[in-house]
Amino acid sequence: MKGLKKKIDSVKPQFEKGGKFSKLHSVFDGFYTFLFTPNETSRSGVHIHDSNDSKRTMIMVVIALLPCCLFGMWNVGLQHALAIGDTNHGLFHLFFYGFWTVLPQILTAYIVGLGIEFIVAQIRGHEIQEGFLVSGILIPMICPVSTPCWMLAVAVAFAVIFAKEVFGGTGYNFLNVALVTRAFLFFAYPSKMSGDHVFVSIGDTATVDGFSGATPLGQLAASSGPAEVLGVTGDPLSYADMFFGMYPGSWGETSTFCILIGLAILLATGIASWRIVCSGIVGGLLMSLLAHNFATPLYPVTYLTPLEQLSLGGFAFAIVFMATDPVTACRTNIGKYIYGFLIGAVAIIIRCYNTGYPEGAMLAVLLMNCFAPLIDYCVVNANINRRLKRAEVKN
Repeated sequence: MKGLKKKIDSVKPQFEKGGKFSKLHSVFDGFYTFLFTPNETSRSGVHIHDSNDSKRTMIMVVIALLPCCLFGMWNVGLQHALAIGDTNHGLFHLFFYGFWTVLPQILTAYIVGLGIEFIVAQIRGHEIQEGFLVSGILIPMICPVSTPCWMLAVAVAFAVIFAKEVFGGTGYNFLNVALVTRAFLFFAYPSKMSGDHVFVSIGDTATVDGFSGATPLGQLAASSGPAEVLGVTGDPLSYADMFFGMYPGSWGETSTFCILIGLAILLATGIASWRIVCSGIVGGLLMSLLAHNFATPLYPVTYLTPLEQLSLGGFAFAIVFMATDPVTACRTNIGKYIYGFLIGAVAIIIRCYNTGYPEGAMLAVLLMNCFAPLIDYCVVNANINRRLKRAEVKN
């Protein structure tokens, strides 16, 4: 690596101001800082320096996502095998089937998203930020595996341009970029975004849309009363199946067990806010309990128990990896409690009482992204008013 760094350092002046390739400085700087830790420090103002820069933060989030990502790839292979009735395959065969299935989506998200960010950074003369390292893997994980790559490319371009770059880039967007991508796909191509499709391959070469099985929440939303949740084989799902994520859906968000592993990593490294996670879980549990106690055939999802509500669909994934996004979440401690609680409660409300959209976590997070600044504003002003009254009493 030292030899590589010397070679790159030798051509670095050509990309600096006045150099032959100075117009490509942002592109060069992006690759350079991705490979090596920058040795520059702030030259003015008051700063606190530590080793936890944005690059390390993003890499830790990607590491926390790996359990969900690896399990999701294996589960794609498992659901495919169950759907065609051919389960005589080992762990690695199922995993690599899923890996090659989702790889085009991952590459599409990164190529389109990073390509736009490189172009915008070059035009503005800014440094290329590392924010899309996380968004690029989140986007395919929260989309059905059957999503065509061209649709994904259009949605990623829309989200990066209109939800991020027009507001100034990384750190300035007020909406979660991955969820904006998902929302664009849902409203632009609803037939593909229901999450009801299991990718099925006949043999090793031909690929067909030969099987379509509803996700657990989709099954309940389409029923007319209490109903068992079935897997792709037609057998009822146990709670263990729900908790470990062995059912069809958006491939990266089905396993609550893997999500908890990722949560432990995020909390241990201090990246995720435990206030948002805990209050989100409490909000989801309380609203699920309330809905379950007043369950009605008119809204079949209300028959799910609170633990089933938290384990199925994208609720846990949204609370852990979406709601805790430090850019789009509340900044004040009290605001984080309110923000997380409302996300959990609103997600269950949408899921239970909107039969046309049985997964409410995405819209709940996006809605509260919009209200996060207002929540912080109210909390800060309440603190100011309280201190003013305290000062008036002393005077």
